[in-house]
Amino acid sequence: DKEVRAIFLRLFAQLFQGYRSCLQLIRIHAEPVIHFHKAAFLGQRGLIENDFLTKVLNGMAFAGFVSERGPPFRTCDLFDELVAFEVERIKAEEGNPPKMIKHVRELAEQLFKNENPSPHTAFQKVPRPTEGSHLRVHVLPFPRLSEARVQELLQQGLARGQAAPPASRGDRKCVVPAGPPVGM
Repeated sequence: DKEVRAIFLRLFAQLFQGYRSCLQLIRIHAEPVIHFHKAAFLGQRGLIENDFLTKVLNGMAFAGFVSERGPPFRTCDLFDELVAFEVERIKAEEGNPPKMIKHVRELAEQLFKNENPSPHTAFQKVPRPTEGSHLRVHVLPFPRLSEARVQELLQQGLARGQAAPPASRGDRKCVVPAGPPVGM
């Protein structure tokens, strides 16, 4: 799952390389409006005649992408780092599948770590019932819960959560890196 997501992350980083240089911040309204200059983006990349990319840029999903990722001061993530710093690496790996696979696996690992910052919070899968388990009649009923014991377990969990180091998610806002200039 994470490797497929990493492949798409690389694809969109290549596809939207340099998009930040074509963003315009319009401040005539009470709330600043971010506009994406499509013609400049396509012209700088020499893709004016590319029908696929033109349709992608005209879509609602891309408009949402621009409104979400357009602000120059926000929380940065893996996509921002790829677009700003890794596009040349991605281009260099195009002819070398082992390097490409290695990079995809690195990205997949980072995606996994972003979603599961602490290995203790990952849930284990519930095992599938064995064959014929529904025919067993000797299954004991679920025991009654003691309210005091439940409260005690909740307090222990809260104490453990407060004692644990804070999650290492980068939710601090920063200036989004623009990346290399748009090229063909």
